[in-house]
Amino acid sequence: MATAKKAPATKAAPAAAKRSPNAAFMKPMTPSATLAAIVGAKPLPRTEVTKKVWEYIKKHKLQDAANKRMINADAKLKEIFQKPQVSMFEMTKLISGHLS
Repeated sequence: MATAKKAPATKAAPAAAKRSPNAAFMKPMTPSATLAAIVGAKPLPRTEVTKKVWEYIKKHKLQDAANKRMINADAKLKEIFQKPQVSMFEMTKLISGHLS
């Protein structure tokens, strides 16, 4: 019984283009007055706004202890979320309503 030899593995193309970010995410957006209290008033891309909101959440320890995917709103975040607790996935949707 003859065993088949495997062909040597081919490497991925070294000149593979890096994935570029979507232009819509990188466009600077102006935050509303309530959101500006957290991220600042200057226009920022959506990705930076989300990053700054997460920094605020972690700095003030607003993640739920039992379920880290849930965010407990303090006074500033309650103005944006309109409820005492939201999921991290719902948070981005609610934040986008405060960007123009």
